Amino acid sequence: MSNDPIGPPDAFANPRFATSATFARLPSTSEVSNPKVVVLGVPFDSGVSYRPGARFGPTSIRQGSKLLRPYNPALETYPFANVQVADDGDVPANPFNIAEALDAVESRASSHLEKGRKLLTLGGDHTIALPLLRALGKSYGKVALLHFDAHLDTWDTYFGEPYTHGTPFRRAFEEQLLESEACFHVGTRGSLYGASDLAQDKSFGFEIMTSDDVANLGWKECASRISAGVGDKPLYVSIDIDVLDPAFAPGTGTPEAGGLSSRELLQILRALRGVDIVSADIVEVAPAYDHAEVTSIAAAHLGYELLTLMSLGS
Repeated sequence: MSNDPIGPPDAFANPRFATSATFARLPSTSEVSNPKVVVLGVPFDSGVSYRPGARFGPTSIRQGSKLLRPYNPALETYPFANVQVADDGDVPANPFNIAEALDAVESRASSHLEKGRKLLTLGGDHTIALPLLRALGKSYGKVALLHFDAHLDTWDTYFGEPYTHGTPFRRAFEEQLLESEACFHVGTRGSLYGASDLAQDKSFGFEIMTSDDVANLGWKECASRISAGVGDKPLYVSIDIDVLDPAFAPGTGTPEAGGLSSRELLQILRALRGVDIVSADIVEVAPAYDHAEVTSIAAAHLGYELLTLMSLGS
């Protein structure tokens, strides 16, 4: 029996629209013995502060991924032939108890990370980044963070609650999960509660590259600065789909005008080849506000690039 990785089914024998509910039509974890990279869904949005609906994100991203093909020409490789990638379905996260939901996410993520696997997690809202970082901390210690988002997500509380989609990276800093001198926000923009938001964020060690910075510096320079700042540290990549302009990702809960284009974000990710990406997430896809699967397709393509990069580093 061949030990070669099992990839998606032949699209010329099994039409894409008729087969598989997994990401990129990959096998599930029940179909392969020891995947090296795992796709995990977290249909949870109890931490949102504005428009709900990201609980349907994992399903919509998987649907948007059906057209993905085996060869990545931008990075000149076959990601699903490099390593075994498999879809582990969804975490049953309690929608009525945030603390319990976060524990469930941490437990499921830890079960894979402790086996040396890498994770691509599909949200769900950004609250889930905290338990994922907690799980990574058990395996890697402190990690560098590359956070693509319109928002800082380092606020303290909402309505007195510490665990929301706007607070995960403040909690992660407080819990000493982050390499504070190797953390980046990219694509931030829009109004804030006050200038103190920026001052507090800076005190946590984050470097900010706003969407205007990306436009003015160019994606190559931004990627170069990120790579230099991360160095050889293990890196966690967290992508809030609202980092993209609403023209490219209308299906999200807290949209802000003036964002990155899909092409800019894809180019930055591809330029990170050689950086040690240990896991990643894509969150805040809310398909109820989408049309023609625009947001889901963008998220799926971002996931494909992240899986490719992780396959190269495994």
